Amino acid sequence: QVQLAESGGRLVEPGESLKLSCTLSGRTFRGYTTAWFRQAPEKEREFVAAIFRNNGNNYYADSVKGRFTISRDNTKNTMYLQMNSLKPEDTGIYYCAGDSTIILSSIRSTGGYDYWGQGTQVTVSS
Repeated sequence: QVQLAESGGRLVEPGESLKLSCTLSGRTFRGYTTAWFRQAPEKEREFVAAIFRNNGNNYYADSVKGRFTISRDNTKNTMYLQMNSLKPEDTGIYYCAGDSTIILSSIRSTGGYDYWGQGTQVTVSS
């Protein structure tokens, strides 16, 4: 059984940095596309970043490009999201997701992923 668990969310001030972690159990990351999504209050869940299994490339939402970095340590079965220069609009619940068969054109869609974590709250506020 595949399980994902996020950690690292907390309250930070604008301009600060934060690193989220997502640990996978029941499988290894090899062969999986893994991604971060976030959901702000009263908004739909949106794509943040992904590592595509077929080419190992990273993909980002325009809103976080240049500020966020997604990475993965396959030996630890852990994915990370390094978030720099945080803004109030980055506030939300951050979810990690994984799937072994998703195609590239679907990596930004929530419907493409079979496995989800429970989320970790990130609040950016002064």
